[in-house]
Amino acid sequence: MELILLQKVANLGNIGDRVKVKSGYGRNFLMPTGRATVATTKNIARFEAIRADLEAKAAAELAQAESRASGLKEYRLTLSAKAGAEGKLFGSIGTSDVAEALTAAGHPVERAEVRMPEGPIRTVGETVLAVHLHTDVTVDITVVVNAEA
Repeated sequence: MELILLQKVANLGNIGDRVKVKSGYGRNFLMPTGRATVATTKNIARFEAIRADLEAKAAAELAQAESRASGLKEYRLTLSAKAGAEGKLFGSIGTSDVAEALTAAGHPVERAEVRMPEGPIRTVGETVLAVHLHTDVTVDITVVVNAEA
């Protein structure tokens, strides 16, 4: 299936690229989310007419993500959780906990933007997490987990 990308898609292409993808990926993900359209002559002409608007919108989203990233650079988030004597938490700290704490601290972040490659935090100490704000903007933050008394 040949598609025209209306947005930048990670590991696939930029705005305006004509890509060949499997039909299920195109039909079930790219087209319903508005990231691509079928590459017909009619759609190609329509895309060329709105290309400047799409690129301006993408540039504005990138600028917003970079401004959010500048506020998060070298940010240290401190959380408290109940822990045992050995430093293991009773439960864990997940993406939603980190997103809520960042939002409460004045850095609005969605749960889906927080990336935890090693899974939830289960011990007391420092952990470095990635916050993926845009396809081109990822910021590392340090999360410090302290044991509650």
